Amino acid sequence: MAPVMASDRVTAHMRTLRRGADGPYATVEIHDRVDSTNAQARRDPVPWRVVVAEEQTAGRGRLDRGWTTDAGLALAVSVVVPTPEEPTWVPLAAGLAVHRAVADVCDVATVLKWPNDVLVPSDGQRKLAGILCELIPGAVIVGTGVNVNQARDALPLDSATSLRASGAGEVDRERLLAAYLVHLAQLHTACADTAAGREMRAAYAAACSTIGRDVTVERPGGQSVAMRATGLDRWGRLVGQARDGAHVVVPAGDVIHIRPSSSRQE
Repeated sequence: MAPVMASDRVTAHMRTLRRGADGPYATVEIHDRVDSTNAQARRDPVPWRVVVAEEQTAGRGRLDRGWTTDAGLALAVSVVVPTPEEPTWVPLAAGLAVHRAVADVCDVATVLKWPNDVLVPSDGQRKLAGILCELIPGAVIVGTGVNVNQARDALPLDSATSLRASGAGEVDRERLLAAYLVHLAQLHTACADTAAGREMRAAYAAACSTIGRDVTVERPGGQSVAMRATGLDRWGRLVGQARDGAHVVVPAGDVIHIRPSSSRQE
């Protein structure tokens, strides 16, 4: 049976990472089972509330896609953060927080896929984690799902991976959660047009495998555009050049990476 996480141990790990300094989180709620951590957080959206579930039965990804959590094997966490000056950067900051947390706790290299996925290049660019943010009055609910200790045959899709399936072995979910929460709080303060914000945007761009690639973007409403992604603007929107040479700015959408010299997509 997978070990159950404990709030006090997560908090202790966070204090160690912060070298004893206090952080914004009052407590870390760990539930045995919920319908959705985002839904649970939305019922009482106190700033810096953290809701974690060992198992969720009705989790959602983007475009209302289902995302369930196997008990004790993944991270399903939602954090209520105050709306920053640049709220459009919050989902990108959350992805960068996952990217950095994984680097802190295990030897698995990850990259970011705009706008809300974390991929593992050494495992066929499979998806390790996803982000779903909901803007509510005065706050943003940051929902994050990370596949941690699932075996390969327990994953729902061939396009998905876990840290274990990527070669990390058994990963301490409490340490991973603590590292993610510390990085998320730090990056939240950078979601503004400041020196820290510029550093965060540069760090995201450096880790983003979408930039510099030929992609197809499926926009809300069913429209799609083929383009070469060239960067991000100050609001975190994907920018690039369409095949006809037109300048394209994409505020939201699902991105399909086109592999070089191949018709395969990812």
